[in-house]
Amino acid sequence: MGPMKTRLRLLAVIILLFLVALFPFDAVNAQASSDPAVTPQEAYEIGVEAYVYFYALVTMDVTRRQLTNIEGGIMPGRGPMNTFSHIRAYPTADFKEVVRPNFDTLYSSGWLDLTKEPMVVSVPDTEGRYYLLPMLDMWTDVFAVPGKRTSGTKAGHFAVVPPGWQGQLPAGVQKIQSPTPYVWIIGRTQTNGPKDYDAVHKVQDGYTIRPLSQWGKAPQPVKVVIDPSVDMKTPPLDQVNKMPAAAYFKYAAELMSINPPHVTDWSIVERMRRIGIEAGKSFEYERLDPSVQQALDKAASDGLKGMYAKIPTLARVVNGWRMTTDTMGVYGDYYLKRAIIAMTGLGANQPEDAIYPLNVADADGKPLVGNHTYVLHFSKDEIPPVNAFWSVTMYDEAGFQVANPINRFAIGDRDNLKYNSDGSLNIYIQHENPGPEKESNWLPSPVSGTLGITMRLYAPKAQALDGRWNPPAIQRTDGVDALPQ
Repeated sequence: MGPMKTRLRLLAVIILLFLVALFPFDAVNAQASSDPAVTPQEAYEIGVEAYVYFYALVTMDVTRRQLTNIEGGIMPGRGPMNTFSHIRAYPTADFKEVVRPNFDTLYSSGWLDLTKEPMVVSVPDTEGRYYLLPMLDMWTDVFAVPGKRTSGTKAGHFAVVPPGWQGQLPAGVQKIQSPTPYVWIIGRTQTNGPKDYDAVHKVQDGYTIRPLSQWGKAPQPVKVVIDPSVDMKTPPLDQVNKMPAAAYFKYAAELMSINPPHVTDWSIVERMRRIGIEAGKSFEYERLDPSVQQALDKAASDGLKGMYAKIPTLARVVNGWRMTTDTMGVYGDYYLKRAIIAMTGLGANQPEDAIYPLNVADADGKPLVGNHTYVLHFSKDEIPPVNAFWSVTMYDEAGFQVANPINRFAIGDRDNLKYNSDGSLNIYIQHENPGPEKESNWLPSPVSGTLGITMRLYAPKAQALDGRWNPPAIQRTDGVDALPQ
């Protein structure tokens, strides 16, 4: 038996040496790295899907890095991680930093870093005042919303914990499980005009963030380390949209390793493995076959073009209003909508907290322009159905507010509106003052150009979400033909 074993071992060695000579190890590896695992057409199709899938994640991280790479208190709405940065007043007429700014609430923004430990977010007793603190994961899904609609307006403490965290929380601290180790809180506090600023500031000052390890201790100042590599000048949207395909997919692969995909993303994650994108691994674009590289370059460009092309038909249009009342804030596998919302309105709420009907046409199907006069008439049964409040805001074609004699950019149910005898309501939309009897209901418009009118419903009732209620059409009230623009 001994000699037989020796012969068998010798034969095995000979066969192994023969195979190595026939298929050298280096040659096998070289061939595997140079031959495409998929055809260029398949790589292109998967690449388009991957570009759209990753768009929200990449946009969120570019935004996070820019907004938090700054000392606190320097710019409203920007500050270091694990602190709130507050906007203390409504935008002025010349404010151009953000399109379609809000004139209903004051913002409190805070980014959480949960990579080391949970963070405890505390809120004061707002004494019935409407507020919400929507928490977005890095894929832009809203996974929790402390606020009047959900947790009420009493004081509370919420420990936001990272994936996989196991531990005990102090008494009186409620656990909120985050899907990702980074979180963006975009808080909003009801503000009833500038006269209400002082009261709102007290609420804002009651919003705090502290590490769990500092619970019960005096808060320690947050240390800020400025990263000079962060582009602080180019808007995040421009950075993302101009990112080359290789850089985009490499960046996305690294982010996916830190921020795990949702459990419902298995199918797209599995498809992306075929082009070399895997969670926990760097994406080696340079090792792909040149034909696959070209396919992914085209896929990134076409993915962005496809997003822009879908915008006009993303939402249903009723009575001249674009209604986005479903698959918002939580997107499931509707990755295209998630990407488009990240591009056009990053940080969108769940519809149960707020919806934003956007006007695109008057009752005759024509865009509203500044040289005409209009009326938005609500019958008694058409008054916006809300559990909180509603407003209508005027913007120009670019989405910015325009100076007017009474410094009014929005109008709504918290204003001193005059209702008709039958309970109906008229909102007068025009450039010129409609006169003393109508001024209380006047929403001033620019003198010319297309009007960008947006309605906001906070804590909308069910009929505003399921389509039973829609805003009425805006009626043109003058007979003058449109002037050249």
